[in-house]
Amino acid sequence: MPVRSRYRKFTKVVTGVAVVCVVATLGWLTLGDTAPKAAPATVAAKLGDVEDTVLASGSLEASSVVSVGAEVSGRIETIAVKLGDNVTKGEPVVAIDSQNQQYALKTAEAALANMQAQRREQEVAVSQADIALTRSKELAGKKLVSQLDLETAEATLESAKAKLAGLDAQIQQAKLAVDTAQVNLDRTRITAPVSGTVVAVLVSQGQTVNANQTTPTLIKIADLDQMVIKAQISEADVTRVHPGQKAYFTILGEPDKRIDAELRSIEPAPTDIDTSDTGLASDDSAVYYNGIFDVENKKQELRIAMTAQVTIVVNDARNVLTVPSGAVFKGAGGKSYVRVFDPATEETHRQAVTVGLDNDVVAEIKSGLAKGDKVVATGAEAGTSSSSSDRARRMMRHMPPRGLGA
Repeated sequence: MPVRSRYRKFTKVVTGVAVVCVVATLGWLTLGDTAPKAAPATVAAKLGDVEDTVLASGSLEASSVVSVGAEVSGRIETIAVKLGDNVTKGEPVVAIDSQNQQYALKTAEAALANMQAQRREQEVAVSQADIALTRSKELAGKKLVSQLDLETAEATLESAKAKLAGLDAQIQQAKLAVDTAQVNLDRTRITAPVSGTVVAVLVSQGQTVNANQTTPTLIKIADLDQMVIKAQISEADVTRVHPGQKAYFTILGEPDKRIDAELRSIEPAPTDIDTSDTGLASDDSAVYYNGIFDVENKKQELRIAMTAQVTIVVNDARNVLTVPSGAVFKGAGGKSYVRVFDPATEETHRQAVTVGLDNDVVAEIKSGLAKGDKVVATGAEAGTSSSSSDRARRMMRHMPPRGLGA
């Protein structure tokens, strides 16, 4: 085949391939323009509640715990209560063998009786000395006794009276000894000083306790009808809370059940004050302050040492128009906007809104939207400043202290 013929054939092939590529490219572009656009992820503006809250984590404690001790030594004779029993004030709880105390009381009573007998004898001596003095005065008037005899009679009466006064003092001491012995005997029968629940029994029947050096604790009684939460509040949040604010908390066993509480007080020093005279934390440690919350526990469903995740309500808005906080973004001049999606045109447009309470999860919309309007779930546009990173940083300060709670 001539060279010219081969060249013409090659040229036709190349031209055909080029035409096919152009047609394919035009077809792809045409199909790309006519393909349906994917609708953005949207949420509807709806009525709801918004709470501005502070999170804290802590544990439950009894409002009061009383340690019942023994003030006398002896062997534990009976224990009238067991762990978990409810007791009332004045109810017997523990009895100590009282034989020694009974002997001590009888000895003191006998000593008192002896002193009282001596006093009666001395009263007779005083009476006799008084009669003798009276007679000596009569005889001295008749010059029948000497002045010395008269003065001796007077001295004898004064001495008898002094001995009587001394016996009166000894009788008072003897009475005190009897009273002390009676108190010690009574202390062998230990009663509940307060009403509450027995949360600890620290002795056993037959055990000997020694109260000579320290007061041994026998049982502990706690008031479980009123509980207390001691929760750690970060220094970033402590200025936003104050006594009297309402709060609620959850426990690990029922994470979906909200239990009401109230902030009673905030301790003035950080939690590190227990281990440091200044209360200053190290450079790599966060600073927390204990908040004290009161909790009703009439059914006694809450128990000592339970972990509590506490939410303190700083501010709230009820039954207001809301959208997710992530749907709101900032535009020029710091104004707030959302991207509204129109299902009819499948287009979105930027809409200015007035934002009320925003807790970084849900935002209150005061104006600019109506109930049911669909907004793009992630509102930031190209060229606008999204507050997501700022919001994440703000939320970090609300995180509960490490090592507490779930």
